Amino acid sequence: MHCIVKQPIHDSNAKVWAYEILYSNASVASASAPGDAEAAATLQSLLMQCNTESFLEGKVAFVTFTENLLRRNVPKIFSPQALVLQIDHDFLLLPDALQLVREYHDEGYRVALSGFEFNAMYLSVLDLVDYVKLSFQNADPAHEGAIDVLKGLGKEVIGYRIDSEAAFARAKRSGAKYFQGTYIASSLSAQTYSLDLIPGNFFRLIVAVTSDEPNLYEIDEIISRDVTLTYSLLKLVNSAFFALRTKVTSVRQALAILGIKQLKQWVYLLSFNPDSSRAPSEFIKTSLMRASFCEALCDCVGDMPISASEAYLMGLFSTLGSLLQMPMEQALDELQLPREILDALLNGTGRAGLLYQLVLGYESANWNKISGLSEQLGLSQNVISQKYLECMDAVNNTWKKIM
Repeated sequence: MHCIVKQPIHDSNAKVWAYEILYSNASVASASAPGDAEAAATLQSLLMQCNTESFLEGKVAFVTFTENLLRRNVPKIFSPQALVLQIDHDFLLLPDALQLVREYHDEGYRVALSGFEFNAMYLSVLDLVDYVKLSFQNADPAHEGAIDVLKGLGKEVIGYRIDSEAAFARAKRSGAKYFQGTYIASSLSAQTYSLDLIPGNFFRLIVAVTSDEPNLYEIDEIISRDVTLTYSLLKLVNSAFFALRTKVTSVRQALAILGIKQLKQWVYLLSFNPDSSRAPSEFIKTSLMRASFCEALCDCVGDMPISASEAYLMGLFSTLGSLLQMPMEQALDELQLPREILDALLNGTGRAGLLYQLVLGYESANWNKISGLSEQLGLSQNVISQKYLECMDAVNNTWKKIM
């Protein structure tokens, strides 16, 4: 079974600049690089199962190819404009590595060198390299000097393995231009000052609620794809104003209670939001992707204590603490969510917690974690990979519509 996932690489303004495509033979719990057969099959899966242009959203793809795939011209299934060939230490040990890289470079393909040291092996290929990726997993006083030298040679530096606030600070201080790692998504919240709305989606909601015959199914769909609207609606309906005896945990249920007249009033009030700040689009899109992925996988898991629609809310609200800039527990306290969802989001416990952790593990390409969790949930890894690609394609198409 072959897994494929894309990880964003951000610029200094927290905008997604490119994606690294990570792939693995997930039927084997191994963190090692995939072999030729696995790599070829996984890349073929990407091309066959989803629209590559939609999958990459017009961004550049960083991909590490095995030696044999490079010799067989497999990278040429991607255009030079869409692909950056990523090479690392092991590849440079090949006697004809320099010649192989030069052939692709001469055809217009950009090259990224993963890791860098001041030795002959790295320096020999530097003339053919466009980007250098430096690991900031551990503190290294030589980073700043290395980046100064690389900049002087016209190379752009990507800081990767940025999995903590300290690593992110080191990368910025050292002068890296781009950033990649698990911490980056959470650090985007520093640029989010209040719960805000997606303008295009909110405009569609205004049109829908002010039509002559409002369609509640359409309104449900518009609200459910936006974490900010969903949060605001559920918070309103579960407030003391309505004094309901039972908690409301779905958008459709909330709309039925609110009614068209009060719905219009709510939308009218939202339109006067004075804060003009905007959450980074990739950050909000992460909420939507997690929601869709949780919902899709929930339908495939037996003995799940939450419904598919509740699993959707679990994924959607997974970034709520950062969006509101408050502890996650405090943010969730504003809502009347099922105990299973709260346990999953706050502690990663329970069967719903296993599902949530699986989604996070796939997002970070943690193949060992995926293998263990899929076994506990009784999920085929073929199904997980297929659902990921389907959700990614659907979310990208949805995002184009609402933006």
